[in-house]
Amino acid sequence: QVQLVESGGGLVQAGGSLRLSCAASGSISSINVMAWYRQAPGKQRELVAQITTGGGTYYADSVKGRFTISRDNGKSTAYLQMNSLKPDDAAVYYCNAKSYRSYWGKGTQVTVSS
Repeated sequence: QVQLVESGGGLVQAGGSLRLSCAASGSISSINVMAWYRQAPGKQRELVAQITTGGGTYYADSVKGRFTISRDNGKSTAYLQMNSLKPDDAAVYYCNAKSYRSYWGKGTQVTVSS
């Protein structure tokens, strides 16, 4: 089992920055991919960014050049640095960890005022 706890969400003005953190505990050695998803009201949950144990990354087109995902394997923590935030980035952001199954955190709210 893996437990994930997100933090760092909040209210920010458009153009501002936030850094989300996801602390993993439990069977962390089984994790090979950590990712951030987001879900805005009335929309499907979408993949924002992911990072493998080897450091390979993927970004959704909508966040490329603005968001950076990183991972501290020693601390079993994943981060999402979000810069140049737009109102369209407002959503609940969920941390996800993939091993032989997928694990989810409870989410952290990001609100972007225009």
